[in-house]
Amino acid sequence: MWEHPQPEPLNEQYWNERYRNGYTGWDIGEASRPLTEYIDQLTDKHIRILIPGCGNGYEAAYLYERGFKNITVVDISLEAVTRLRKRLPEAVQIIHQDFFKLHQTFDLILEQTFFCAIQPTLRKAYVEKMYALLAPGGTLAGVWFNRTFEGGPPFSGNLDEYLNLFSGTFEIKTAAVCHNSIPPRAGTEVFMIFKKPV
Repeated sequence: MWEHPQPEPLNEQYWNERYRNGYTGWDIGEASRPLTEYIDQLTDKHIRILIPGCGNGYEAAYLYERGFKNITVVDISLEAVTRLRKRLPEAVQIIHQDFFKLHQTFDLILEQTFFCAIQPTLRKAYVEKMYALLAPGGTLAGVWFNRTFEGGPPFSGNLDEYLNLFSGTFEIKTAAVCHNSIPPRAGTEVFMIFKKPV
């Protein structure tokens, strides 16, 4: 899927090279359908939304086009951020930073191919950081891979692992195989919604 030799570590330089050389197999060229269908159910256009590891920002553009007023995206890659600043409206806050160094508060965080792109050793830190970034009662929602990969990124993951990882910290609202994945990913993605306790 993302065939390319993996240098260590997975730092900004690594991701910049991926974008420059077009090794962006995670990019489906549009907003993910499971996420757009979720977004279409949201009624409060003023909630504070974060998309980490946003890449080409399709979900951010989708949110903006539907009238959401408070959208923030973050990516460690300056190459990705530079491209985003040319594509996304100025109203979208674009941050060039390591996700783990963010210190803002959000009502909703959308996950799309970010979790599988970080080292598996950081997964517990991911859960802790998501908890810290969300306001009480806030939501983490999105798409996770439910399959095995050779090496990575993307790194393997499965539904049981995710439930074990998040269950001690978040309330699990939804965890199910996506019914609306793009054909190449059919049966290999799960949609999950986690709620931070009030």
